[in-house]
Amino acid sequence: MTALKTRIASLVAASGPISVADYMALCLFDPADGYYTTREPFGAEGDFTTAPEISQMFGELVAVWLYAAWQASGRPANATLAEIGPGRGTLMKDILRVLHSLDAAFVANASVALVETSPRLREVQRQTLAAGSVKLEWHETVSTLPLAPLFIVGNELFDAIPTRQFVKIGIAWHERAIGLDATGELAFVAGPATIDAAMLPAEAADAPAGSIFEFAPARTATMEAIAERISATGGAGLFADYGHLKPGIGDTLQALRKHQYDDVLAHPGEADLTSHVDFSALALAARAHGLDVDLATQGEFLLAMGLLERAGKLGANADATAREKISCEVERLAGPDAMGSLFKVLAIAPRGTKLPFPAVS
Repeated sequence: MTALKTRIASLVAASGPISVADYMALCLFDPADGYYTTREPFGAEGDFTTAPEISQMFGELVAVWLYAAWQASGRPANATLAEIGPGRGTLMKDILRVLHSLDAAFVANASVALVETSPRLREVQRQTLAAGSVKLEWHETVSTLPLAPLFIVGNELFDAIPTRQFVKIGIAWHERAIGLDATGELAFVAGPATIDAAMLPAEAADAPAGSIFEFAPARTATMEAIAERISATGGAGLFADYGHLKPGIGDTLQALRKHQYDDVLAHPGEADLTSHVDFSALALAARAHGLDVDLATQGEFLLAMGLLERAGKLGANADATAREKISCEVERLAGPDAMGSLFKVLAIAPRGTKLPFPAVS
């Protein structure tokens, strides 16, 4: 039993079941034993590998998109370039390298910021970005970023923001919680709180007993904070994550540990907890602040931004082994059986901004 699991069991025994959202928050962000505050989660030695860690091409194409978005926004001189949830800093490192080659003056005149709450990850990011000549600033929230046109990216950010779950019992949907079973082990239980039927998707009415609906107001609040800032100051945002384009019924809460799926309740603080992102809810939040929204699969986005062309250039003078590696990276990033279909990309900007984005039917 992990130290955090012992503490959560004691908390539940003393005060009663806790919501799935509160359980996720403890597992991921507890100051003493939380997943992101105590370990290195990324890469081959961690528990999962993100797109920027798979290939430099991901960050390079995101940089090209950012530069085009900046141009489409009128090339503001005092822009803020930011990443929210920057992991090890790999994505920002690739972005800055490409932007410097495209337009060194743009990078020199911009404020470069990373929105990160974990002191441990901030230190990792400092080490990753130490070789660059750009002055970096760290922020706890979007609200403290400079009041200037904001060009912000986030990769696998929203999936780790805690979600609430509701389970169908009879005709009502009760909030799913974490309690204790007869042996004192953590177990899922149904709490007394219910959700308004108006907030459920249409298929909820015919869903069988025991079905799960996920509702993530904290994710919507994060998008609202970003959208509010871009609406006020100008700019654009680009966000990639795994999820669905419309709300639905289903349990997508999962744990990853050492690159393998794990029992969600087995190793609190030692496994990554995520759930699929409802991109329709994020899009609605952005539109509510007067922004235009574009949505595509990650595969559609990367191919439209020139993934195959970039791969060909990288492989032009490479040996057979290197070319095979590049080909595998392309497949992982954009293949329909890999990240290409499961992962979605959302772009936001003030109405009328001509962002580079694939035309998706």
